[in-house]
Amino acid sequence: MDLMTILGLLVGGGAMFYVMWTGNVVNLLFNVEAAVLVFGGTFGCTLITYPWKIIKVTPRAVLMMIIPPKRILPDAAINLLVKLAEKAKRSGVESLQSDLAGLEVPFLRDSLQMIIDGLEAETVHEKLEKELAIVRRRHYQVSSVFRSMGGYAPIFGLLGTLLGVVQVLRNLTDAQGMGASMAIAVTATFYGIFGANFIFLPIAGKLTIYSEDELIIKELITRGVLAIQKGEVPLVVERKLEAFLAYRLRATVKPAEKGKK
Repeated sequence: MDLMTILGLLVGGGAMFYVMWTGNVVNLLFNVEAAVLVFGGTFGCTLITYPWKIIKVTPRAVLMMIIPPKRILPDAAINLLVKLAEKAKRSGVESLQSDLAGLEVPFLRDSLQMIIDGLEAETVHEKLEKELAIVRRRHYQVSSVFRSMGGYAPIFGLLGTLLGVVQVLRNLTDAQGMGASMAIAVTATFYGIFGANFIFLPIAGKLTIYSEDELIIKELITRGVLAIQKGEVPLVVERKLEAFLAYRLRATVKPAEKGKK
């Protein structure tokens, strides 16, 4: 379970509820019409924007916010690849066949199977790079769904505000009708901003981080498997993988640092 997600929901939700409670506006901000307009319109636009093959995996992506996927850590991946390199150097690449069943990482298992089958290094590298490109594109498409929803929600909140103002102008002589119309206008804006900044954009951000973590591990495995196929010394394999990991981590951090500046 992702404790940071749970903590974020508790802190953010608690802060908003506290402000609403002390301001005596809790009941006022629960408006079915505004919620239907904002969230219904957002989901409708999303269905128009993306095909079903992408939409159908979004529930699993939302579940990942609470229960993140199990992945091997970078240090553990390096240690495992070094052990495999030692065995391959000592007994040959074919000896790794007995280890495949015990490997919990499908990408590593498939990569080793290719070099055990005797595929050329160039062919193995090409296949693995193609797999990485497919994974990168798939992850980007899923995170883009929530990023788009984060853009649609405030617009529909603004639309709800405009509709509420129109209803107010139509009911200038009816005080009760004006109050109901203003409630829709205000709550629609609230739902749009809330949905974008507390639901959709945070999901997109965390999915992007998960994607980067998975791609780093797979790139690490790709370099390690190619080094094993070349018959490189385990110590050299370890140093290369550590240097590559440090470089990739720096490359991942730099865009965030640039954004802060």
